[in-house]
Amino acid sequence: MAKTVLVIDDDPTQRRLLQAAVEKAGFACRTAPDGEAGIALAADPKDGIDVVLLDLTMPGLSGMETLERLAAKRPDLPVIMLTATSGIDTIVQSMRGGAVDFIVKPANPERVVVSIRNALKMQSLTGEVKRLARKAEGGMAFDDMIASAAPMRQVIRLAERAAVSDIPVLILGESGVGKEVVARCIQGASTRVGKPFVTVNCGAIPENLVESILFGHEKGAFTGAVSKALGKFVEADGGTLFLDEVGELPLDAQVKLLRALQEGEVDAVGSRRPTKVDVRIISATNRDLAQQVADGTFREDLFYRLNVFPIDMPSLRERRDDIPALVEHFIARFNASEGTKVNGIADDTMKILYAFDWPGNVRQLENAVFRAVVLCDGDKLRPQDFPQISGQMPDIASLPAAPVATAAPAPAATVSAGVTGAGEGPVSIMDPDGEMRPLQDIERDILQYAIDYYQGHMSEVSRRLGIGRSTLYRKVREYDLDMHEREAS
Repeated sequence: MAKTVLVIDDDPTQRRLLQAAVEKAGFACRTAPDGEAGIALAADPKDGIDVVLLDLTMPGLSGMETLERLAAKRPDLPVIMLTATSGIDTIVQSMRGGAVDFIVKPANPERVVVSIRNALKMQSLTGEVKRLARKAEGGMAFDDMIASAAPMRQVIRLAERAAVSDIPVLILGESGVGKEVVARCIQGASTRVGKPFVTVNCGAIPENLVESILFGHEKGAFTGAVSKALGKFVEADGGTLFLDEVGELPLDAQVKLLRALQEGEVDAVGSRRPTKVDVRIISATNRDLAQQVADGTFREDLFYRLNVFPIDMPSLRERRDDIPALVEHFIARFNASEGTKVNGIADDTMKILYAFDWPGNVRQLENAVFRAVVLCDGDKLRPQDFPQISGQMPDIASLPAAPVATAAPAPAATVSAGVTGAGEGPVSIMDPDGEMRPLQDIERDILQYAIDYYQGHMSEVSRRLGIGRSTLYRKVREYDLDMHEREAS
């Protein structure tokens, strides 16, 4: 989506000239005749203003006064000053007030466009530095996430609830969906913000080192233990321990993990006494832990200890409406880190990315955009910049159009059901006696109706109901629903 430039100038001729130059360069443009009107348009980040061109000399609210008020309301908004004079004192005053550049009228259109692009590039770089700083300090927030699609809004609601307590959280979902990002945001919204956030990939630890890495060891506890190691639990003391791919843990380590969770203390290998720890546990897996419990490869008591507050992460194909915003975010990030100058993505390219199924989810999309940004020879990403994806897609003209902006929150879904009788509508909310049916029964009937209506195509059922597929399959098992064995992904 094109960036939006706001032109604030009392001269209508200047406004028209600047608007023409800005729009010719591919930006969207809005105009305001004075400072008050400009502040009203730019003060709220949701209005979508990305850069401001501000005249210094205006009747009423002056350019400097407008700059000060904009800096107070939106300190991250880049403002470029325009003036007919080029005195050094004026330039210094403007820069001290927060302006990122200064252009002398009559403004050269090319100079204006270069200044706008430099301001956007600097804004992206600054935003990436702040994001990385928040990540390093354990202070990521839910606002840092791109999660406007319906299934993700449910994830955010659950994660925000989990953040207000120390309840153990189990994040379920396919590989690459962003489970660690959600875990970091939960910590960032909790009372443990700023405390250690320690990640352990349980599937990447050699089986003979699991206990040592998780719980630590004393010097000389085993061959090769030349020094004392604290272990991840002690490192995370006071903060959060994120156990990624927890389903990969061997059974021996599961026993010790269960004791650590129950007692709030860990036994280092070779130690004579346990160490007390205060750790919030968030675990994640792409496996079906309930099935592993049935198969005997995961302890049932540990499963119940971890699965206190489950959160189902949808795959990227279940939240396609987030793809345009994710692509823009990745382009801005890689422009900042790689010094590239990609300004956006062509419409036909976005149609390809929107239609692709992304088996590797958000991680695959991120890597694909990274490669495309490096390959890109122009100012927009084209289908040829995604050769491994575009080669698998049918004719572009046959693909559905992708949304051009982040999807707005959808209105609450309603059930077409009669309120005066038991049999009206496809799913009744009243029983034969005229009383409300239990919510669990209504949910079961809605799910069965949706499965029947979409002929067992579970991906479509998941998308239409706005729930993750893992949640859908769990409810199918709970309610013993008939899937007709027609699943299509």
